[in-house]
Amino acid sequence: MSRVCEITGKKVMVGNNVSHSNKKTKRTFQPNLFNKKLFLTEENRWVELKVSAAGLRTIDKKGLKAALEDAKEKGFINKF
Repeated sequence: MSRVCEITGKKVMVGNNVSHSNKKTKRTFQPNLFNKKLFLTEENRWVELKVSAAGLRTIDKKGLKAALEDAKEKGFINKF
């Protein structure tokens, strides 16, 4: 599975390492991902997600059901 947050859609970004002499070499910025098992109370079941720290804050703010529906609408997940 790729390194993509299933709630926010955050994924690997590309940038540069910049040395003291200002030489630039390519590098990647990884999202802060966690494999979490969250309980969906509306359906009385557990849901396993790969979410970022920002995705966890979104779930805390909106609620799990609303966050999953938004992610499905935006195309980050197919089903939940």
